[in-house]
Amino acid sequence: MQDRQTWISAALLALGMIVAAVIVGSAIRDFRISDRYVEVKGFAEREVLADLAIWPIQYQLAGNTLDEIRSAMDSADEAVIAFLKLRGFSDNEISRTPPRINDQWIYASGAQRPDNRYTAERGITLRTTRVEATRSALEEAADLISQGVVLTPGWGHSAQFLFTGLEAIKPEMIAAATADARQAAAQFAADSEAKVGAIRAARQGFFSINERDPSTPEVKVVRVVTTIEYILQ
Repeated sequence: MQDRQTWISAALLALGMIVAAVIVGSAIRDFRISDRYVEVKGFAEREVLADLAIWPIQYQLAGNTLDEIRSAMDSADEAVIAFLKLRGFSDNEISRTPPRINDQWIYASGAQRPDNRYTAERGITLRTTRVEATRSALEEAADLISQGVVLTPGWGHSAQFLFTGLEAIKPEMIAAATADARQAAAQFAADSEAKVGAIRAARQGFFSINERDPSTPEVKVVRVVTTIEYILQ
């Protein structure tokens, strides 16, 4: 009788172990299936035109007295403003920057003193949404030199062309990057004999805005990269 009870207990224990193994095995299998995922990157790119131009027109002045500097500054201001208005820009798009005046005689004496005691740098800034008109004005800026305006070195590279409409195109670009990522995931899944499931996690990268090339700074290239994890079924 005791042997029979021992045998029954052993059988029940073995059966319990088998059931537990089945349950645990099923849980491990389900865990592995749910843990199968692929991480891919999606890319989207779009060319856009700048919608804002900022052109600081800097020029230099020289004179022996402050009155001479002021007179030369007024003449240069008038020439630059007339140049811009001739090309259709309005007063609201033009602003003056404070002059920087340097006394060259402070640290020099006698023969070491330059001919002109004072030098100054002055600027007029054009801020406008008329990007193409600004590009044309840049190409014709040499006209200012012929009028006696001494432009500072590098004046031709000082203009900025900006794109401010990023928020309007963000949703479409994110959607395009997501579609690109899903296509990459689908290719991986096909190679793995699986199917692409739901998104497990997603990380949106930063948007970048750069010039397409140095010769056309008004043409911008907007890029975004997204990183997405898809569950594989």
